[in-house]
Amino acid sequence: MKRCLLAIVLLLGAAGAARAQPPASVRALIDQSRAAIRSDPERSRSLAEQALAALAGQPDSDLQIAAHSLLCDYHADRDRRAAEQHLLAGRALLSPTSRPALAAQLFGCEGELSELAGETARALVLYQQAVAAAQAAHDDEVLANALFQRGYLRGVRGELSQGLTDLRRALDIYERMQLPQQASNTLNAVATLYNRMGDQAQSRLHSEQALKVQRAAGLLREQAVTHHNLGRVLENLGDWPAARSSFEAVLALSRQIGYPRGEAYALRGLASVSNAEGNGIAALELLARATALLDKAPDQRLRAQIELQRGIAMRLVRRPGEGLPALKLALEIFENAQSQAEVAAAHGELAATHAALGEHKLAYEHSLEFKRASDRLLKRQIDERFAALKVEFDTAVTDKENQLLKREKAAAEHALVQEQHASALRAVALLLAALLVAVLAMLVLRHRRASRRMHGLAMTDELTLLANRRQLLGNLKGMIAAGKPCGLLIADLDLFKAINDRHGHLVGDEVLRAVAATMREVVPGSAQLGRLGGEEFIVLLPGSTLEQSMDVAEKTRQAIAALDASRWLPDRGITISIGVTVCGAKDELSAALRRADDALYAAKHDGRNCVRAIDIGAPGRIDEPEPRAAQAMAWATPDTVQ
Repeated sequence: MKRCLLAIVLLLGAAGAARAQPPASVRALIDQSRAAIRSDPERSRSLAEQALAALAGQPDSDLQIAAHSLLCDYHADRDRRAAEQHLLAGRALLSPTSRPALAAQLFGCEGELSELAGETARALVLYQQAVAAAQAAHDDEVLANALFQRGYLRGVRGELSQGLTDLRRALDIYERMQLPQQASNTLNAVATLYNRMGDQAQSRLHSEQALKVQRAAGLLREQAVTHHNLGRVLENLGDWPAARSSFEAVLALSRQIGYPRGEAYALRGLASVSNAEGNGIAALELLARATALLDKAPDQRLRAQIELQRGIAMRLVRRPGEGLPALKLALEIFENAQSQAEVAAAHGELAATHAALGEHKLAYEHSLEFKRASDRLLKRQIDERFAALKVEFDTAVTDKENQLLKREKAAAEHALVQEQHASALRAVALLLAALLVAVLAMLVLRHRRASRRMHGLAMTDELTLLANRRQLLGNLKGMIAAGKPCGLLIADLDLFKAINDRHGHLVGDEVLRAVAATMREVVPGSAQLGRLGGEEFIVLLPGSTLEQSMDVAEKTRQAIAALDASRWLPDRGITISIGVTVCGAKDELSAALRRADDALYAAKHDGRNCVRAIDIGAPGRIDEPEPRAAQAMAWATPDTVQ
């Protein structure tokens, strides 16, 4: 009885203190909670709960929504039911007079809960609503947070180009607002997308850069996430000792800050390392501990990743039949989340498990599904213009195919030997041999197609998808040898180095792509357009005279000058200088290139953003070709000097 009275007195005292606390102090509590969420999640939760208690006596809907949003974010990784309760409480307080930024924060938390449940399509819709609300509120930090969430999810779904665009926008906002901690977190997300694209070197570089900032700022939760992403990169690279070290760091940090979801991810990673080392028993023990943590940290994609590793471990301990349910569950979750890379991995492991059970038909069917999923993923990457990944992907596929061919050949030889000793199994052996021949034929066909694709890639510029220097110069050499007249343009972007130095190479790459697309639209259909390298482009105009070639060059110059570059270069435009010549039957490749280069140099010398020409056999440049001298003089005068 005394304890009850004491509790009532304490509650009344706390309520009185809350009523006495002024709103300014509550706002300070919320600001402190938001600042602590990355370095000390428990303190962040405590401060947000103190703010809600203080607001019980002096309600302020905006501050209450902000507190509920922070608590929703905290519990999303730990207690889904508690997170949903805070989400509902925040929604109930929303009104037409509420700030749109608060609605954006609630959309973001609801989207995170949907993402953790594996409902990525719904999560994407919610993140888009969060972006729209933040834009309406003109709140840059909330907008950057929403872009970060949407960009990361787009990367998970395979929408790599759109995901990187969102993350770049978020990074620009954080850097402009001088928020290095948030910027480092965004770099970590960029690293994750590079890992999904297959560029582990870039991914590792961005992760290590993010870790430096996070360690200096004491951001323990972010360090755990970055170490995990780095571990996944090392996992993909097959550097198992380094991957183990990264996942152990995740485990230690997650336990330090009471982050069960981080612990579960770390245990899954350590289980993956154990599986790679052939220790299925150790992997199963680690996975059992990870599964137990899922009750505290619900995450459907994490559950699927755990089940995938469980299936692998069961096959390693020679209990493949017990691993089938886990693999099927993993595949179902990955398909629902539209995670193409993980869908392919699940089909691949199902094929290996059915093969271990002797169920060759099912193994073959899953091998086909593995191929289809891998092909869809590759096509998505190509469509997203990540051409640099194609060679790496095809090389990896070819290596795997060669290994598979060797294994199948060994299996065929073994079957033939067994056939001599077991006549009763002759019919079965013949059937298997026929199946193997069909598989080998299919693999040879795929190998030939891969070789053709690699030849095409060798002739293509990875950044702009135009023909590269090798192809264009080879074509020009062939035209000269065949005695076919040809116009030759060499174009160079003006002051391009300043763009890279001031705005960064990512902006420089976007400018090069935009210029390439514009030139593709301007030059005639019979022309051949390519990139010499750096900021230089080349155009071949079969059958064109010098005057016709200069006309094409001037149209190209005008189109480039008319480009709207404000989204990349707010303080300047884009201009180009072009050198023109023609090639004749008795010309030489080096002489033709030298003339075009000299004409380009003359254009640069005359102030840039202009066209200059040197005819075949001419001692100097031609600025006024007849009979169009007036138009040539216009060409010789730069519109603007960049």
